[in-house]
Amino acid sequence: MNIENQQRNPVLLIHGIDDTEAVFHKMRAYLIQWGWSVYSLNLVPNNGVVGLDELAKQVADYVTATFAPEQRLDLIGFSMGGIVSRYYVQRLGGINRVQRFLTIASPHYGTVVAYGSSRPGCLQMRPDSIFLKNLNSDAVMLGQIDFTSIWTPYDLMIVPANSSQMSVGREVIVPVALHPWMLTDPRSLAVVKIVLERIKLPYLKKASTQ
Repeated sequence: MNIENQQRNPVLLIHGIDDTEAVFHKMRAYLIQWGWSVYSLNLVPNNGVVGLDELAKQVADYVTATFAPEQRLDLIGFSMGGIVSRYYVQRLGGINRVQRFLTIASPHYGTVVAYGSSRPGCLQMRPDSIFLKNLNSDAVMLGQIDFTSIWTPYDLMIVPANSSQMSVGREVIVPVALHPWMLTDPRSLAVVKIVLERIKLPYLKKASTQ
């Protein structure tokens, strides 16, 4: 491993609803191939039975147990995992640990799909939920770190799809056809690598205000 790789932050992956860390199989292998140390955990329960704030505490506990206090991290959250990760960053001190933060197809402003369940975690992901309004009230703090939102306009799980946009940081549109493909499509993987390497390309642009 070269010096560049040794200086890279470890990457922590946070999965979405009804998923496990296995959903990152391809992305994990891809990042390891390029020299990153990759970590993940299984959020329990993963089906929305508990609130996303409770799941975020699992992330905080995992970080404390796994990494030295001075170790900076790069954090990637997929779908619900992006909102769980935001709560960790914005409410549980993660802002002081995380250097680069990527959300992939995450319902920052809610998804109408969440109306299909009355479980606490799903209630929190509904459009205009008190939980999301609170989290978005000071989302500007994400500007203190290197924040990027990645999303697809064809998402049928995040409805409307532009709910994955944020008014802070950068956004990258990867026009894949299906929500789960955001973790496996070669274009998505390439964008994640670029963001983690902090390579500036034209399509890494400032997010527009929703």
